[in-house]
Amino acid sequence: MQSSPAVIGVDSSTQSTKAVLVDAASGQVLAMGRAAHTVSGDAGARESDPEQWWRALAEAVAGALAGFDARVVTGIAVAGQQHGLVVLDGAGRPLRPALLWNDTRSAPQAAALTDRLGADGWLARTGSVPVASMTAGKWEWLREHEPRTAEAAAAVRLPHDFLTERLGGTAATDPGDASGTCWYNTATGGYDPGLLDLLGLDPARLPAVAPTGATRVGSLTARAARELGLPEGIAVAAGTGDNMAAAVGLGLGGRGLLDHPVVSLGTSGTVFAATRTRPATAALAGFAATDGTYLPLGCTLNCTLAVDKVAALLGLDREDAVPGGEAVLLPYLDGERTPDLPGASGLLTGLRHTTTRQQLLGAAYEGAAFSVLRALDELPRVSGDVPLRLIGGGARGRTWVETVRRLSGRAVVLPRTAELVALGAAALAAGAASGEDAVAVAAAWGGGEGETLPPLERDRAAWDRIAAVLPAYDALERR
Repeated sequence: MQSSPAVIGVDSSTQSTKAVLVDAASGQVLAMGRAAHTVSGDAGARESDPEQWWRALAEAVAGALAGFDARVVTGIAVAGQQHGLVVLDGAGRPLRPALLWNDTRSAPQAAALTDRLGADGWLARTGSVPVASMTAGKWEWLREHEPRTAEAAAAVRLPHDFLTERLGGTAATDPGDASGTCWYNTATGGYDPGLLDLLGLDPARLPAVAPTGATRVGSLTARAARELGLPEGIAVAAGTGDNMAAAVGLGLGGRGLLDHPVVSLGTSGTVFAATRTRPATAALAGFAATDGTYLPLGCTLNCTLAVDKVAALLGLDREDAVPGGEAVLLPYLDGERTPDLPGASGLLTGLRHTTTRQQLLGAAYEGAAFSVLRALDELPRVSGDVPLRLIGGGARGRTWVETVRRLSGRAVVLPRTAELVALGAAALAAGAASGEDAVAVAAAWGGGEGETLPPLERDRAAWDRIAAVLPAYDALERR
């Protein structure tokens, strides 16, 4: 029976909530619970009921606590899917379903915002150029399409903010997740008054920004304690966004590794690194990290789910793939964020009589991996000799791992801990409970350590074949 202090880290993602119970001293994951989410919408719409996230959090925490004494838990933190727009009434109830990060309906609003200040103007302030994913564009979409709802909103939250407030009763966020809104200024470290004026957004509607995601922003309320089966009064951390939490779980940041690249393969594909260099390039989202450093990040909308869809269409198992031969498949099934083509669809070219189904599936892997990996060259201060840390659901798939190795030509580290977002949240909870630096805690836990696979000779032919298709496709989609 666990007797030493433990913490709970929550990963509230697009598809599900996972909660891990972690020994606060060793970082050992003692148990995990999980509950699924429902995402609705078509024609670019992607929405979820925030109340569903709270019910899923309770179910996941119950699963993690099964067989354990809840009295050992000293803190809890939430890492959530970034960018989602949650609007609440005065009682904290959602006025409508949340607009999720992969809802592309706000593309025209994001483009209009970019035109207002120019790409350089946005980069100077937020480190990012508005795209459909960013919260500012979603807020503008709501103002244009549902003005009564926007006017009625007493509070505007990100997904993790919503859950954190339910836990501790305090409206709080952190620099990392806030930096994905496009109304937080990464140069000044706070909300940008000029951008809030541009968006018609009263700062009183927004949560306070805690210094770090490990800051204790409240204590578990009596009501939340009853619903979750946890001790009342335990530490509630500010929490952060999912990518920032994954970085913490890997031990990346000011008290850990800097300038070490990570590729995450999940519903979306991301590449990022913790750095002291504030990024300002349109090719990346210039996020803040949760610990005061920066987290420049490239993100694609279409990754593992898109490849699984291609496998299903071909009647193949996801691992029944071989390199694509002459075929190129760009799996932009839900539009795309990088490149910024929200209305895009998938493209298949290079078919021959000799092309097999297995090669077509391999081409889908290559297209998805290429889209993520090409952002590596944009990361500041990242050496080509530093191994990639490969995380996310795809990191457990043989074909994903081999495709990344073949197209990158880099050594790859496969961290032993699978649930790094939840582990990072647990480190934030430990920091909130103890006052320790969360990145240092996670680094001591060793979450970023694992098997290292040596580099393969880079498949330049496949890389160049895909790269040659993109300019013509980009021009066609932008007409």
